[in-house]
Amino acid sequence: MDVTREEILVLGLTAGVTGALVGGLMLGVGLGLAVNGAHIGWLLALPAAPVAGILGYLLARRLAKRLPATRR
Repeated sequence: MDVTREEILVLGLTAGVTGALVGGLMLGVGLGLAVNGAHIGWLLALPAAPVAGILGYLLARRLAKRLPATRR
């Protein structure tokens, strides 16, 4: 079964939206806590971008598993 252009487009949109929401939420809450003196906020703020990227990577791996072995 081949991956269609539509599925690649949906992958990009889904990865972008979920990454922005999760990363932005982690960054916003983490910095809000850190500014108010709660050092635990840095545990949310610092890994916000890598967590957002990992979500896109996991979505892409799931889509790539559908490719035939000869096209990988």
